[in-house]
Amino acid sequence: QVQPVESGGGSVQTGGSLRLSCAAPGSIFSINSMGWYRQAPGKPRELVAYITSDGSTNYADSVKGRFTISGDSAKNTVNLQMNSLKPEDTGVYYCKVAFDTLVAGIVDSWGQGTQVTVSS
Repeated sequence: QVQPVESGGGSVQTGGSLRLSCAAPGSIFSINSMGWYRQAPGKPRELVAYITSDGSTNYADSVKGRFTISGDSAKNTVNLQMNSLKPEDTGVYYCKVAFDTLVAGIVDSWGQGTQVTVSS
């Protein structure tokens, strides 16, 4: 299965900004939603934000007001603008694409992850 392709990770200081991008793999199935998750060392993977096919968005409380997710349904891409970054935002950020296969339901496709490091 071809994976989403992520880009834009890196290292910044506290208060800095980064923009992550993700391109969904080609598929015969429609996209139900696209989102970003992150995993810090020693911690479980957690939701950061997602956007549905109708444009609805949802954010983790910890990033509300600082992060903005946006999508381009024509290009099947999603971006995550991260402002006012904090050291606790450090982790590997994963893009997830949820395909609606109809018969098999929602099937998730995960990217390889991109590292975000915020130093104090």
